[in-house]
Amino acid sequence: MPDISRASKTKQVGKRLAVHAKHWLLGASLGLGLGVSMPASAQDFPNKAIRLVVPYPAGGATDALARVLAPELSKLLSQNVYVENKGGGVSIIGTDLVATAKPDGYTLLMSDQALMTNPALQPKLPYDTLKDLQPVALIGPAPSVLVVNPSVPVHTIQELVALAKAKPGEMQYASSGNGTSTHIAGELLKQVAGIQMTHVSYKGGGPALNDVLAGHVPVLIASIGPAAPLIKAGKLRAIEVSSIKRSPVLPNVPTLAESGLGAAAILGYWGVLAPAKTPPAVISTLNGAFNKAIQLPDVRQRLLDLGIEPTGGTAEQFRSILQTEIPRMTRIVKSANITID
Repeated sequence: MPDISRASKTKQVGKRLAVHAKHWLLGASLGLGLGVSMPASAQDFPNKAIRLVVPYPAGGATDALARVLAPELSKLLSQNVYVENKGGGVSIIGTDLVATAKPDGYTLLMSDQALMTNPALQPKLPYDTLKDLQPVALIGPAPSVLVVNPSVPVHTIQELVALAKAKPGEMQYASSGNGTSTHIAGELLKQVAGIQMTHVSYKGGGPALNDVLAGHVPVLIASIGPAAPLIKAGKLRAIEVSSIKRSPVLPNVPTLAESGLGAAAILGYWGVLAPAKTPPAVISTLNGAFNKAIQLPDVRQRLLDLGIEPTGGTAEQFRSILQTEIPRMTRIVKSANITID
């Protein structure tokens, strides 16, 4: 008698193999006929140009950072990486463009601190920062520096706090604008130190610097990049850096943490993001390229000149920062009643 069970099993295996073969052939034919619709992978990414969206007009620090990195990324990825400026809405228009782009790794966002403050300042964002954007790489932090006009009779944060307490509300401090990271840093310092200072908002860091240099406003919370040359030239006096550890750009300037005001420490962060659901293999490839680029000696120095500390980091590290800083910025903004014009 024939072994019916064995024959049946052999027949079933044959059918399964035939089905697998059919599916494989179908997938292969689709891949050949519709190659552009195949998901990106580590093997074929990138195979065309990548646009790096800067959500501001040309000329600012974020734009400068992107233009420093783009040529080096082009070399590392063997594809053209070009900068595209999409300004408007305090970075919201450009950010939304990336959040709604195809998640294939060919549209990226160069972000700054506005990515973390906008959720607090703009209650009706067209995107959800944590859900619609996928972190790619952390570029690094950028602390602010508290400076005074040399005519102001203070050399330490303790002296500044004492002077502010002696004349509540009379001392003014300038920032680059309502809702900016320098404004939030100033309000946080007021809360932690228990002082009253009057905020003077400017439309950009340049005008604020000019008025402090001229002595019209005594105190400024400034980005380190543009302030550092003026500090080194003696035109401004640096009091504190708004971070936990000292800045390599201003190594002789103490930090708020050293002065016992570590709770007022605040950093801006620069990083790169892609649309949510971008394949992990693509994120990994991009992360490696960005981390290699920022460690190139010339690139590293140019980032330091911008006030950015090129630490680099994984996509997960950047996500963790966003998950921590967005709620923190929201708390500070609400407690200080900060609004934008």
